[in-house]
Amino acid sequence: QVQLVEAGGGLAQTGGSLRLSCAASGIIFSINLMGWYRQAPGKQRELVADITSGGGTNYKDSVKGRFTISRDNAKNTVYLQMNSLKPEDTAVYYCNLRVRSLDYWGKGTLVTVSS
Repeated sequence: QVQLVEAGGGLAQTGGSLRLSCAASGIIFSINLMGWYRQAPGKQRELVADITSGGGTNYKDSVKGRFTISRDNAKNTVYLQMNSLKPEDTAVYYCNLRVRSLDYWGKGTLVTVSS
């Protein structure tokens, strides 16, 4: 059974920074995709960024240049460094692991950016 445990959410001011982490445990194959999604109140869940096991990255346009996704394959952990935060970044952030066409999700961590 795969488990994803997120950490690092909280409250930040506009222009501030937060770092999210997500540790995966269980049976995890070496070739996988890890990422971060977010869901704001009344909106659909959306992809923020993802990263392949080889280090290839993909970002939502509105976070390019502000957010950086990285991973430590030895620790099965993915990180999201969020800088220059904006109020519109406020959402619950979910960690995702995709392996062999199966999706696993964390419980989510709340990020609130005050104006």
